Amino acid sequence: MGIETKIASDRDFELWALLNQACDAIDKARDDELRQFGVTRMQAAILFILKAINVPATPAEIARWLFREPHTVSGMLHRMEKRGLVRITKDPARKHLLRIVITEKGEEACQQAGELKPIHASLSCLSQEEHDDLRAYLKRVRNRALEELRVAPKLPYP
Repeated sequence: MGIETKIASDRDFELWALLNQACDAIDKARDDELRQFGVTRMQAAILFILKAINVPATPAEIARWLFREPHTVSGMLHRMEKRGLVRITKDPARKHLLRIVITEKGEEACQQAGELKPIHASLSCLSQEEHDDLRAYLKRVRNRALEELRVAPKLPYP
């Protein structure tokens, strides 16, 4: 069996491809929405995480929640600090540890970015029961993928 035939008949690959296509389409619409507020999807995600944590977070904590490398998140945080969205300070007890807090400007951007219109519009085609079922299925798939990565599923949202 050739690779094209195997891929075409692989149900897991098909589901994975559909999931990625759905996410990519929603992400593109979300990018368009966020552009008007002057933030990227990643910056909005960091602001939402800081709001969810509600205490000064470390770059490493944020990176774990985003499944990103700490150096990638650190770079993003420094750019966000230059824009006035977050404040980076040294931990008083552990001087080498950085703490991140959301600023008033960051709070405003977070609130604006919280409309989530493309996300709501995209998922509005599902009934409440389908919505609940999809949530349960995606949690199971996500948690199984985290097991594969040997990561405990302790995330800020669902």
